[in-house]
Amino acid sequence: MRLAVLVGAAFLAAAGGAYAQVADGPTRTFGSRDLFGLQQASDPQVRPDGGAVAYVRVANDIMTDRAGRSIWLVDAASGVQTPLVVDGNANLSPRWSPDGSRLAYVAAGPDGAQLYVRWVASGRSAKVATLEQAPNDIAWSGDGKTLAFTMLTLDEGKPLGAPIRKPEGARWAEPLRVIDRMIYRADGEGLLKPGYRQVFAVSADGGQPRQLTFGKFDAGGPIAFGHDGRQVYFSTNRAENWERDPGEAEIYAVGVADGALARLTHRVGPDGAPAVSPDGSRIAYVGYDDTRKRGYENVRLYVMDSDGKNSRVLTGGLDRSVGSPQWAADGRSVYVQVEDQGATQVARVGLDGKVETVVRGLGGDSLDRPYAGGAYSVGRGGVVAFTQGASDRPADLAVWRGGKTTRLTDLNADLLAGRALGKVEPLAVTSSYDKRPIGTWIVTPPDFDPSKKYPLILEIHGGPFSAYGPTFATDMQLYAAAGYVVVYANPRGSTSYGDEFANTIDRNYPSHDYDDLMSAVDAAVAKGFVDPNRLYVTGGSGGGALTAWIVGKTDRFRAAATQKPVINWTSQVLTTDGYTFMADYWFGKMPWEDPQGYWARSPLSLVGNVKTPTLVVVGTDDNRTPPSEAEQYFTALKLRGVPTSLVRVPDASHGGIAARPSQSAAKAQAIVAWFERYR
Repeated sequence: MRLAVLVGAAFLAAAGGAYAQVADGPTRTFGSRDLFGLQQASDPQVRPDGGAVAYVRVANDIMTDRAGRSIWLVDAASGVQTPLVVDGNANLSPRWSPDGSRLAYVAAGPDGAQLYVRWVASGRSAKVATLEQAPNDIAWSGDGKTLAFTMLTLDEGKPLGAPIRKPEGARWAEPLRVIDRMIYRADGEGLLKPGYRQVFAVSADGGQPRQLTFGKFDAGGPIAFGHDGRQVYFSTNRAENWERDPGEAEIYAVGVADGALARLTHRVGPDGAPAVSPDGSRIAYVGYDDTRKRGYENVRLYVMDSDGKNSRVLTGGLDRSVGSPQWAADGRSVYVQVEDQGATQVARVGLDGKVETVVRGLGGDSLDRPYAGGAYSVGRGGVVAFTQGASDRPADLAVWRGGKTTRLTDLNADLLAGRALGKVEPLAVTSSYDKRPIGTWIVTPPDFDPSKKYPLILEIHGGPFSAYGPTFATDMQLYAAAGYVVVYANPRGSTSYGDEFANTIDRNYPSHDYDDLMSAVDAAVAKGFVDPNRLYVTGGSGGGALTAWIVGKTDRFRAAATQKPVINWTSQVLTTDGYTFMADYWFGKMPWEDPQGYWARSPLSLVGNVKTPTLVVVGTDDNRTPPSEAEQYFTALKLRGVPTSLVRVPDASHGGIAARPSQSAAKAQAIVAWFERYR
């Protein structure tokens, strides 16, 4: 309890003027309370004719301390917005009917998530069916008569032992839960409901859903109808030991009328995201060969005939991963999303393999840290709607048409008006280890004066196979508002720089990413306005592991904050929700087969060197890097007499540690307060 109070206390202190006293005037800097007012655009869906865009507006609510989701309609030419589905539910996943007259969506409320269809002209919605579990991966048939989706079907399995009859009115403990599934929990969900995800179909006018796939296998999305509506394409792994093989999936077709299955892809590796060409003759999809079981592989775009024949790769010459394939209306090319050097873009890939960048500057997957990401969709006439990222605001909705980009929304204009934000600029960095260029950005405080000396925070991304970019991030802005210069980089192992760069840490993490990060700090100090005696370091997940690794190798930082870290790879691999992947792909051996190899890469092996005061932060419901990892490090530091505190973020998962605005603000301010203690 005392540890949880630290988070709340830090937030109240940071919000000071809002809670402790009446403000004397407007605030110019970005502050903790501003997190409650932030909004961003997500999941844009172009109406098939290209004339309008439906999107999900994500808006933080200060009364519920959560992000609400509503669906809005924007005219693509004028930018005029209309609320489409705005109520007390979380409304998400809008999907247009082929003729653009209706919109399917999911409404999640106190009684669960249900599938609805809205008739746009009349403004009326109807629940398609009463579903037992939440629907996902919605797809329309070409004639607009049928909807397909995936949904969990429960399977409790067989109990161990005979149940005892409970007397009427007795208050007994919850019954035992017997777990025999390989994957039984997931970050953000906790213990999973026992069952298997299957494909269903239902009349778009409402009716009884029909289950199309069966068996003890999970059917994955996105899914797509065939051109004539007789088949639904999806991905799954139906091998006997499928749960042990997270890097495997094939594309299947299931008959809507008879449930007949046809396997379309046959290779070692994951194939998914099937997209059917406008004439129905081809299927585009993404995947990669997984014969080497490396930590990273470029995801490539493929095209095959609708019966699975004549498969060929289109992006074999592109040294980047692609995703979210969508056909152009003329069927001559496929749009894909690409990350390149920390920035996300949309490219058009011809059937001859020619790649042409169409849209740059996507963003919007997260608010707290500047991860690359975003979403897009394509309408007729080559209209591309996308979430447009920027370093000075969260993602807005924009459209690209005929070579011109137009931003349609300005969701945070009122909130950010008059706010002086930290300025984000690229910083040239060359690694001291092998002279590789390292993509890096530097954030300077509001009212920055280059003649002064500022303390510096090195902020490290997680993954480790992920990337930061030049996009808005609340953590960076809160650090800058507190008077810190912030540096963040994409060290070796980061995605969006090609296959070889990412795999320099294959079976070798942490390693020379340490040198890359120190080089980023050196480059910032060389600018002349950073005080080399006031350096601080923090990062989350893989960045938390690297933070603990750094303070075990150097004393140059005055204080550190390791967030949701990996500390001991043996315990991490055996307690994470991703244990089927980590041991196999990141180590190649099990912990009992190579205990020294696991130990040599564990930050705990260096704890005897640590002198840096180090804060340890973790969510209590983290299933990715479980709290036991953070607790090991806190305990070890305590036993050694190194100044430390443990911050437990109540009810927060790994991916959701910053999902609630109050906790996101409190976590950032607790870190600032820790650094200030040693400033």
